[in-house]
Amino acid sequence: MRKTMITVFSICSMGFLISCIDTQPNRTPSGKDELESLELTKPVNKSAIEFRDTLYVPIYSDIYVDANNQNSLLAATLSIRNTSYSDSLYISQIDYYDTGGDLVKRFINKTISLRPMATVNYVIEKENDLGGPGANFMVCLSAKRASIKPLIQAIMIGENGNKGFSFSTDAYSIKKEEE
Repeated sequence: MRKTMITVFSICSMGFLISCIDTQPNRTPSGKDELESLELTKPVNKSAIEFRDTLYVPIYSDIYVDANNQNSLLAATLSIRNTSYSDSLYISQIDYYDTGGDLVKRFINKTISLRPMATVNYVIEKENDLGGPGANFMVCLSAKRASIKPLIQAIMIGENGNKGFSFSTDAYSIKKEEE
């Protein structure tokens, strides 16, 4: 009996501790928003920029899963990766739009800098269904060299019953400028 009580107490204690863990996926260990932590303190010298690109990234905050039009909510992660060994990537816009084309959220107010070989991820939590099945991000990037090749993807994950699934989408350049 005593061993059973200790086991039940241990399980309850673990559940309490797990529920106390901060579930904010877009925060640094110090509690600051991940994107805000990368904000530049002074503007980028625009005359030194050789590369500018605007990218469309499809996101699905829910998808249809059966013939009865039942939908399943998804968590989505926007991943922006700087693939350069030597140059920073500057991100001046990350805007989230819903299926109807309305702006849901503007994620940055100041340009952020992504160091060489660094990645920034931003999560749209599963419970956030504002985007709908046709949601998207618009991301504006720039760099000092035209040879930069950033990688921008979205990864969605969800479940239906006892089955989990995930898939990814790639960003599409809609306005590239190289000087």
